[in-house]
Amino acid sequence: MRAYLAGPEVFLPNAREILDRKIALARSYGFTPVSPGDLAVPETETRRQRGLAISAINEKLMTSADLIIANLTPFRGVAADIGTAFELGFMCARGCPAFAFSNCADNHFERVSKLYGGEVHLGADGRERGPDGLSLENFDMTDNLMLDGGIVSRGGVIVTRQVASDQLFLDLTAFEECLGLAAEKLLKQAASA
Repeated sequence: MRAYLAGPEVFLPNAREILDRKIALARSYGFTPVSPGDLAVPETETRRQRGLAISAINEKLMTSADLIIANLTPFRGVAADIGTAFELGFMCARGCPAFAFSNCADNHFERVSKLYGGEVHLGADGRERGPDGLSLENFDMTDNLMLDGGIVSRGGVIVTRQVASDQLFLDLTAFEECLGLAAEKLLKQAASA
């Protein structure tokens, strides 16, 4: 099965090294990896055209894949990388099996509460609210409920671990555990079909 490996690793200074490690691990679990870092972007006249070309190539790569394994480790804030979230939604909309991992064990509510410095209170409507009056999702989920829901409704799992802050996008232990669970589940499904 072709596994689309979504995540913000493409932004790392050692992106190629990390992507190659993920690709090798995916192969070792029997998957054919499809990585957004594996693209040849044509020359363009503007930066916008280059961005649109990358988007089009990534969509083509996703349509060639059978499942997604997404890195939901919070990126540049309290939530998963927005591009990864789009890719997860894209693959879920295609009906593909979806799996994910995060190198942050705190759930979404805990991370947003920390962002507010713990200044969270119960509003008159019974919802948890920050000092700005905005409500917080408090569903004991890894990230936004739509990401967790999309994965679970497609039979997938989300693996979480807590790693040192300097290892957030380098430690592949949760990714490997996720690969193992995905391989086990999909092999069982294939055997029973």
